[in-house]
Amino acid sequence: MFSATPKPVLDHPKPGGTGGNGEAPASRSGPSPFERASAPESGISVIGTDLTLLGEKISIVSQNKLQVDGDVRGNVHGKQVVITAEGSVVGMVCAEKIEVLGGVRGSIRAVTVKLHDTAQVEGDIMHHTLAISEGAQFDGRVRRSTDPQELMPILDPEVIATRPHDNDGGMD
Repeated sequence: MFSATPKPVLDHPKPGGTGGNGEAPASRSGPSPFERASAPESGISVIGTDLTLLGEKISIVSQNKLQVDGDVRGNVHGKQVVITAEGSVVGMVCAEKIEVLGGVRGSIRAVTVKLHDTAQVEGDIMHHTLAISEGAQFDGRVRRSTDPQELMPILDPEVIATRPHDNDGGMD
C-alpha cells in the first residue's frame, strides 16, 4: 500500500503553490470568479432535463433567453423564459416573454405570455398579451396590464436579493 520509493517530481504547477520546477504559479489573468460577469448581447442558458434546482428563496436570473428543461423549485427571472414540455417551475416566473409547454405552479408575470397545448399552469398570470392554446390546462386568475412597462422584469440580482419574497406577483 505505501511505498518507500519516492515519487518522481512532475514539472506541472500545482494550484495554490509552486510548480515542480520551483517557479511561482502564473497569476490569474481574468476577473475574479466572484465578480459579476458582463452579460453577453445574445445567448441561451439551459437548465437540462437531468438538473433539479432546490433551495429556500432561490432565484435564477438570466439576462437573455433561459430554457428550462429540468425542474426548478424557486423563482425564475429572465428576458425570455421558455419552459419546455419536460420542464417545470414551482415558484414565480417573470420575464418580458414567457412560453410554457411544461408546468408552472406559481405566478407568471410578463409582457407576453403563451401557454402551449401541453402547458399545465396552477397560478395567477399578469400580462399585457396572453395566448392560451386549446388543450392547455390553466387554473388561476388572469389580470391584463394596460402598461407593459410595469411588467418588465428586474434582472439585477442585487435588486432581486433585497426585495421582499413575492410569491403572488402583486396580483392582490
